[in-house]
Amino acid sequence: MKYPAWSVLAIIVVCLGAPAAYGLTKCDMDFTLSGWSAFYKTSSGSGTITCGNGQRATVHIRTKGGGLTVGKSKVSGHGKFSEVDSINELLGSYAEAEAHAGAGPSAAAQVMTKGPVSLELTGKGQGVDLGFSFGSFTISRATAAKKHK
Repeated sequence: MKYPAWSVLAIIVVCLGAPAAYGLTKCDMDFTLSGWSAFYKTSSGSGTITCGNGQRATVHIRTKGGGLTVGKSKVSGHGKFSEVDSINELLGSYAEAEAHAGAGPSAAAQVMTKGPVSLELTGKGQGVDLGFSFGSFTISRATAAKKHK
């Protein structure tokens, strides 16, 4: 059976483009954060990012922002990232906006973005807090100086 030249060319183009599509991977992050707020909000913690392609990183997390907010909290949670080519795309600062109120045990969910990458966070925590804030959620590779004791 003879195939037209254009169909063979189309198959080659599709096959050459396929590796880029298969290069995307899903990544998750387990983390803990603790912090305080009194108009200025700050928290820090650590986490582990694990990707479907086998990439893994221990990370340092820091949030900074401001608004009408007051409180103190500790949160343990899980994050899901949008698909990326490499774990390196997940590092950096995400835009964050948050409204919060709680006393004692609480649960929360939040979605934030950094260009084309989005991060969905869910967590459970303990503390007392009230208000709303805007700021950044920054993920960087953990180093000996940043690891929590």
